[in-house]
Amino acid sequence: MLRKIIKIDEKKCSGCGLCAAACHEGAIGMVNGKAKLLREDYCDGLGDCLPACPAGAISFEEREAPAYNEEAVLASKREKAEALPCGCPGTQSKTIEPDKASRDSVSVPSRLSQWPVQIKLAPINAPYFDGADLLVAADCTAYAYGSFHNDFINGRKTLVGCPKLDNVDYAEKLTRIISANDIKTVTVVRMEVPCCGGIEHAVQTALRLSPKNIPLSVVTITTDGKIKKGYKK
Repeated sequence: MLRKIIKIDEKKCSGCGLCAAACHEGAIGMVNGKAKLLREDYCDGLGDCLPACPAGAISFEEREAPAYNEEAVLASKREKAEALPCGCPGTQSKTIEPDKASRDSVSVPSRLSQWPVQIKLAPINAPYFDGADLLVAADCTAYAYGSFHNDFINGRKTLVGCPKLDNVDYAEKLTRIISANDIKTVTVVRMEVPCCGGIEHAVQTALRLSPKNIPLSVVTITTDGKIKKGYKK
C-alpha cells in the first residue's frame, strides 16, 4: 500500500541511537553503528523519532510499504515486557505521591481564556489568535504538572492533542492556524515519553511551512510532574 513512512539518511546518521530509543514501536534499530528501519510494518508514520535525531537524518517519505501492523507491535512489546523490568516508558505504571505543599494548597482558578482547545476542533481563524502567544500541549501535561494553568495556560491561547490517541498528523491544521493569524510565540509542552515527539514534530513542521518567523520554546514534563528541560519562569 502507498503510505507515509520514515526514511533514514545513513550518511547523516551519527549513530547516537536516540531515534531507536524514541521509537516506541520498535521499528528502528542500530546496525553497524547506524540507525536502520528494521521493520516497515512496525512504523506507524507518526514520526516520534524525527525530533529526537540531532543530525536531521530522518524524514518522511510516501511510498509503497506494508501496512502498520499494530497486532505485531503489541506482541513484540509483550515479549520485551516479559524479558525486561518494564515495557514502553509511556505505559510504565507508577504511583506518584504529591508533596505536602501541593496537598495543602488552595484551589487555583482556571486560566483558560478560549474554547475549544482540542487541535482537531479549533477554528482556523479566530479573533483570540491575533497577537497571541500560542500554547500547544500534549493532553497528559496538564495532569502531570500541578501548576499547569498558572505556569503555562496563563497569558496564552491553548491547543491540546495527543498524536498517539488521535492517530493524526496535526501539522497541516497547525500550519493553517499559524499562517492565518498573528501568532507572536509558540510554546510546546510535551511529556518525556517518546510518543509525545509527534506533537513537537507537528509544531516544528507547521512553523517551517508557515511564511513567518515565530519563536518556539519546547518544554518537557517528566511523568512525576517536574520540568525536565527547556523552560525558565
